[in-house]
Amino acid sequence: MTRNLKLTAIAVALAAGAGLSQVDFHGYALARAADSEVAAPASVARAVPDFTALVKREGPAVVNVTVRRGAASGAGMPEPPSGAPSPFPFPFDPQQPGRPGPSPMPQNAQGSGFIVSPDGYILTNAHVVANAGEGEIRIKLTDKREFSAKLIGADPRTDVAVLKIEGKDLPAVRIGSPDNVEVGEWVAAIGSPFGFENTISAGIISAKGRALPSETYVPYLQSDVALNPGNSGGPLFNLNGEVIGINSQIYSRTGGYMGLSFAIPIDIAMDVATQLRGSGKVTRGRLGVHIQSLTQDLAKSFGLARPDGALVSSVEKDSPAQKAGVEPGDVILEYNGKPVVDSTDLPVMVAKTKPGSEATLKVWRAGKEKTLPINVGELEAPKVAAAAPAAAPAGKLGMSVQELTAEQRQQLDVKGGVVVGAVQGAAAKAGIQPGDVVIAVNGEQVESVNQFRGLLDKIAEGKPVALLIQRGEARIYVPVNVS
Repeated sequence: MTRNLKLTAIAVALAAGAGLSQVDFHGYALARAADSEVAAPASVARAVPDFTALVKREGPAVVNVTVRRGAASGAGMPEPPSGAPSPFPFPFDPQQPGRPGPSPMPQNAQGSGFIVSPDGYILTNAHVVANAGEGEIRIKLTDKREFSAKLIGADPRTDVAVLKIEGKDLPAVRIGSPDNVEVGEWVAAIGSPFGFENTISAGIISAKGRALPSETYVPYLQSDVALNPGNSGGPLFNLNGEVIGINSQIYSRTGGYMGLSFAIPIDIAMDVATQLRGSGKVTRGRLGVHIQSLTQDLAKSFGLARPDGALVSSVEKDSPAQKAGVEPGDVILEYNGKPVVDSTDLPVMVAKTKPGSEATLKVWRAGKEKTLPINVGELEAPKVAAAAPAAAPAGKLGMSVQELTAEQRQQLDVKGGVVVGAVQGAAAKAGIQPGDVVIAVNGEQVESVNQFRGLLDKIAEGKPVALLIQRGEARIYVPVNVS
């Protein structure tokens, strides 16, 4: 029975003059028909939940996040392709919905967040606070109090960031368990769409464990809750008033809500937050394999009855997988005793594993199952997770840089380059982000931190310098004025 049919049944019952009584369900008020003779059957006439108590109790812990950003130059969110035949996922852009291209003037970006502890720790999305400098993040509570926030750290891989404001006895949310969430369950979001603070919208969980093309380490919660630019970083609540996710992305042709919204499960976000608070970085396990999904035809060709598992297409040299004996053509069926139903399950499982620990793989090879012990490595992320400055000083451009490790160079397929740490000033205004890799300066290859400094020293103040930046798999030129 569809949700619309349920709503229709309630309307019919009311029109027939059925009396209503209030009952308490998970601590929140629900209306139901009191007269069983005129009410519709129970399977159809379940009442729509009343979220008023949820807003009153949990709303004060939801905050508005405002970030003062410099003028971007080619570093905004990807613009939807013109005439795209199908929707695509992207983070909510707090500046301009769906069309986040370069802006010639600095402007305020807005998003949402929520307080997770009374002493002022806040969770939001990493893309909401990207490029924010010291003193550029402002937090506004529902009681109109405003605070300057410190960025404790951000993890672009999961799109989670941790902020800190100075306060005590602040309202804080309660954390729930995404594992207990059921598809079809009612949920609600509170945030600041288009800057309208403390706005609530409701819907149901549409699916669990969604893998999006832009992210392999997050099994998203999908819902039909109406979310728009400005909702980024806000909480997704269950009917118990517990946070089960952080609203992060939507599927849309226009940049606005079209019925498909995605939230980061709160257990993953809290694990990231704990690591950022403790060490300033996030560590993830690594096997060193490239995998793909199995089709029914591929499964048959390998002698498998079902297309379950992750097919290994290649194994990286000297990786933990190669040392464990994993071979191209193996199908990974289980990881540490847990079934790998789809290839998207494996990266999430491995990422949760502590680097250096032992794990077991059950693989399908040549028509037989084989168990392989493996010493899990550490994933060297190309993006810097912590907000702390790197070893090298900010310098002329207002950014700190550090050497790439040999593994990072291999992953990025570059011979040289330096990775960007903290960003401020001219670099931030140009759109440079932590984790970007500087490949060249004015066309000259960057080999090391010292050589990078030397190249900048040759450029006169006030002159623009063209930096060739690698961000993920894309390379772009970014002009920065030397100050």
